[in-house]
Amino acid sequence: MTRGLGAGDELLFRGTISRKWTSLLCLSSFCVGLIFTNRMWTVPESKEIIRRSALELDRMNLVSSSDCALKTVQRTEDAIQTLDKTISNLEMELASAKATQDSILNGGVPSSEPTAKRKYFMVIGINTAFSSRKRRDSVRATWMPQGEKRRKMEEEKGIIVRFVIGHSATSGGILDRAIDAEDREHGDFLRLDHVEGYLELAAKTKSYFAKAVSTWDAEYFVKVDDDVHVNIATLGGILARHRSKPRAYIGCMKSGPVLAQEGVKYHEPEYWKFGEWGNKYFRHASGQLYAISKDLASYISINQHVLHKYANEDVSIGAWFIGVDAEHVDDRRLCCGTHPECERKAQAGNVCAASFDWSCSGICKSADRIKEVHRRCGESANAIWNATF
Repeated sequence: MTRGLGAGDELLFRGTISRKWTSLLCLSSFCVGLIFTNRMWTVPESKEIIRRSALELDRMNLVSSSDCALKTVQRTEDAIQTLDKTISNLEMELASAKATQDSILNGGVPSSEPTAKRKYFMVIGINTAFSSRKRRDSVRATWMPQGEKRRKMEEEKGIIVRFVIGHSATSGGILDRAIDAEDREHGDFLRLDHVEGYLELAAKTKSYFAKAVSTWDAEYFVKVDDDVHVNIATLGGILARHRSKPRAYIGCMKSGPVLAQEGVKYHEPEYWKFGEWGNKYFRHASGQLYAISKDLASYISINQHVLHKYANEDVSIGAWFIGVDAEHVDDRRLCCGTHPECERKAQAGNVCAASFDWSCSGICKSADRIKEVHRRCGESANAIWNATF
């Protein structure tokens, strides 16, 4: 007879089943957990790799694009600079051709001027007036070579010297005919399409540089007054030392007061442009003698119609070069006093290139005194022929 389960046996049976099911349940949960964990980590990890790869690719593309852009900008800047230089050269050539055409249309150049372009070292333009015949003769008798010597200096040394003058208000009048006769005698004038007048010196100087740079292909262009003594070889030696400066502006640099009071000599009507009352001008070369390189002379020629003229010629020249990359060269040998100063320096071996009296803005009574200045302060007669530039 089978015996039924007692209360104790029933409890033992339930405990056994619970332990088995508990173990099975734990094992199943562990496996499910592994599967679930692998799925949760695998998918995000794949997405993160894709995200990182995409970011790195974007960075690489950005760096590549930046490098390409920088190279493109650099190439563009180089192209612009090259284009600017080309345009500048074309403008200079155009200005030269236009000036030559204007000269031909106005009757052609005098027979004393060269008909073919060649290289010259410097052109010295001596500013003169209708009333200065005695001054011109005194210059011809002292520091300016004449006749065959002048032609030899042009051919062998590449140095041109000319008196610079325009025409009278009544073109073709007695004053102009007198200059015509003097030019036929000496052949040493550069004639300008300019009406002579003391108050028009800035315009005359502008016209001189424009005409000279279109007539001669020279390295330097010099402006000097007809009451100044010049040692040509010494002047050439000074200029030759600055050949490496393409835009050289050479002279005795100064900065005088801006004179606002009317009626005084050198009065500046546009004084208000220079600031407060009593201010000084910007640095500029003294007007008795200064030299500029070919590039600056071409700049004046190209822009002559828009360059502003102040009351004083030397201030106007200085103003024209403020806005360009000109190199100011201050050399005091270009503004020595007359004897005893220039004589003392000559005896010491430091010959002056130009001499005049500051009190007269030139040699006082130069037509009478320049011969004495030349005797005391002039360089040797063979200096120009022994010089190399």
